[in-house]
Amino acid sequence: MGSPMVVDLLLIALAITLDPLPLMAFVLVVASGRGVRTGLAFIAGWMACFVAVIALVLTLTGGQPPAPRSPPSTANLAAKLLIGVSLIGYGLHRHRHRRPGHDRTSKATPDDAAVSPSRGKSSSFLATRMDRGSLWPAAALAVLLQPWGLVAAGAVTVVEADTSHGTTWVELIAFCIVATAGLLAVELYVVLKPASARRRLLSLRTWMADHAHQAIVLGSIAIGLWLTGKSVYELAS
Repeated sequence: MGSPMVVDLLLIALAITLDPLPLMAFVLVVASGRGVRTGLAFIAGWMACFVAVIALVLTLTGGQPPAPRSPPSTANLAAKLLIGVSLIGYGLHRHRHRRPGHDRTSKATPDDAAVSPSRGKSSSFLATRMDRGSLWPAAALAVLLQPWGLVAAGAVTVVEADTSHGTTWVELIAFCIVATAGLLAVELYVVLKPASARRRLLSLRTWMADHAHQAIVLGSIAIGLWLTGKSVYELAS
């Protein structure tokens, strides 16, 4: 039987892998001249974030979950509740402040569509370095585009991990793989069908640009509601 955290981790990992903004950026990465190599560097940087966060959490907890109803357990539930409410607020904020024609503008400027305006200068610098054949900017871009709100939700969930059970390690590895599944699928497609993959992926990116706003809003609110509801229930029980 899986641990209590497995459902939470799976839902968070699915939300991460389906986040359209990193996927849109990754399509541009693999569509570049050295797409396969830079794509692997991007994936390495992406997964390194999960490994680093999980390692940090397990180091702090010693690989043992806090005792039920203890101060650390209550604090962790409060943190999960705060993250859930923040995700709901973020989704509602994006929904209420959507600018008319924003998606079309994003399509017209593909290099800016995958990142927020505050990240524009950084992403432009990294894109320039990638065009020159450098691999480290792809890994740095993966870190920059990581949905850190969802990663934080994963971190407070990993606090519940009991590493004395082998299944826990399987669940943590599965979380990393599922959270990277979208990027892995794109990379594999480029490797297997390089002739047609770039053209079709760029077309897919255009479709994602049209639906990115809705996906982010729905994903943020859905995960936020799940975390909030579960945290309130556990705090009240």
